[in-house]
Amino acid sequence: MHFAITGAFPVIHPTRKTSMKPIIKALAAAAAVSMLVAPAARAETLLQHIVSSKTLRVAVPNDYAPYGSVGPDMQVEGIDIDTAKLVAKKLGVNLQLVPVTAPTRVAYLQTGKADITISSLGKTPEREKVIDYTIAYAPFFDAVFGRKELPVKGFADMNGKTISVTRGSMQDQEVSTKAPGAVIHRYEDNNTTVQSFLSGQTQMMAIGTTVAAAMEKQHPGMDLGLKAVLSNSPCYIGVPKGNPDLVAKLNGILRAAKADGTINAISMKWLGAPSGDLPE
Repeated sequence: MHFAITGAFPVIHPTRKTSMKPIIKALAAAAAVSMLVAPAARAETLLQHIVSSKTLRVAVPNDYAPYGSVGPDMQVEGIDIDTAKLVAKKLGVNLQLVPVTAPTRVAYLQTGKADITISSLGKTPEREKVIDYTIAYAPFFDAVFGRKELPVKGFADMNGKTISVTRGSMQDQEVSTKAPGAVIHRYEDNNTTVQSFLSGQTQMMAIGTTVAAAMEKQHPGMDLGLKAVLSNSPCYIGVPKGNPDLVAKLNGILRAAKADGTINAISMKWLGAPSGDLPE
């Protein structure tokens, strides 16, 4: 019985008295050659794959107007959708929209279900550990809202009161920290968060101010009041870790869109307000 290693390696016959030194040298030489060849066979980067496949998969919301929601024509529309279209056009590729909820926006990047996420995503230290960010592309203010007659003028007044919030969102983190005495009801998507408040299941809701404005248009008799501002949390494009070339490319697209007024026009279209001085 013998084992043969073909190619550049010698044939080894364990039953014969063979010196191992030449064999070890041959193996070492082959390993060195393979290390030199490996970089040439390295897989393409995510940016290269997007360009070569002619397709950009973007995770977007479909339940969070005016950032992303289903319009009268049953197509998704909003700030995030227009921004995704802008990016795909500048990259010269086809756009594939991937609907996500707040809890799945980051997970879809980590599992390769989307190439990037444009989904009203705020920047947090926790998220920065697992994904990378571009510069900001849209403004976003978080706040707690309730009916005007509810006697709440700040976070201290929220003790014991119920607040609906979307699980895993920026608002979830903010209200948990700033109103620790509140009774927080967490939901899996933004529509359910809003509906829980509208149906009276909760006394308040933690959402973006732009979303509240859209709600007031849909429910003019709601008499909604702002109870406390949580934070100003601009929106960023999320990118899987380890793709500096893609981040740089997207930043170039966004900077050019800021300079030529495209970003401001998108903001005016959906928010009725200018984009302002967005952070880099």
